[in-house]
Amino acid sequence: MQKETNDIVIFLILVSALIVAMVTFLVIMLLLYRKKQNSFIQQLEQIKLDNERMTLAARLEVQEQTSHHISREIHDNISLSLTLAKLYLNTLDLDDKEKSAEKVEASIDFLSKSIAELSDISKGLNADIIIQQGLLKAVEDELRRIQRAELFKTEYELTGSPAYMDSQKELIVFRIIQEAFNNIIKHARAAKATLILNYTATTLDIEISDDGIGFDPLFISNNREAGLKNMETRVKLIGGCMKIKSRPGRGTSLTFNIPLKENESK
Repeated sequence: MQKETNDIVIFLILVSALIVAMVTFLVIMLLLYRKKQNSFIQQLEQIKLDNERMTLAARLEVQEQTSHHISREIHDNISLSLTLAKLYLNTLDLDDKEKSAEKVEASIDFLSKSIAELSDISKGLNADIIIQQGLLKAVEDELRRIQRAELFKTEYELTGSPAYMDSQKELIVFRIIQEAFNNIIKHARAAKATLILNYTATTLDIEISDDGIGFDPLFISNNREAGLKNMETRVKLIGGCMKIKSRPGRGTSLTFNIPLKENESK
């Protein structure tokens, strides 16, 4: 009888110990799970914060570049036309009707050119242009605007089957192309620039090249480097990559590979 009692006590002790061990194990696992869950939530929050910071930085950079672009366009093109129009009107000789008529006509031409330039700038900077016209039409209009400036010859080639991307992504692609041609205008001293858009099943491949003075990628001026970094920041924002090929006296070629779908950039 005493032995049976001892056996029962031992059994109860073992069962109790097992229950305590299981409870302890479950508590530890629960604590570890919560710790891991909290760590995962913190990582998600950090990723979200990093993405918000990167997006904000990209927006600020776009706004700054937009301001510079507006200032440069007004100074280089519109300001000159308006100054000439003002000069012609201020020097009108009402006694010489023939010359006065010529100057008035020339002033009207300058004013018309200024209005057209303002319209082009507005369209080029307005994000709604992508929603209203799409990437390809916006690019064609931008190339026509550049061609009218007669700084260099432009060539454009579209291959593959154009695929839809959301308007925000297309806007970033458009800004990349604008920045690339802006760099050509400012630095390349080119006679010709070429834009090739190639749509594959999974990517949009962009090549922008010129026959200008080129540069050594290891030794880049601050202004040119800023433009290249702007493009690199933008293309990374949409999951793409950028390659630079240039040599002094041999022109420059920029290549961008951009995934058409978000999950292909991950």
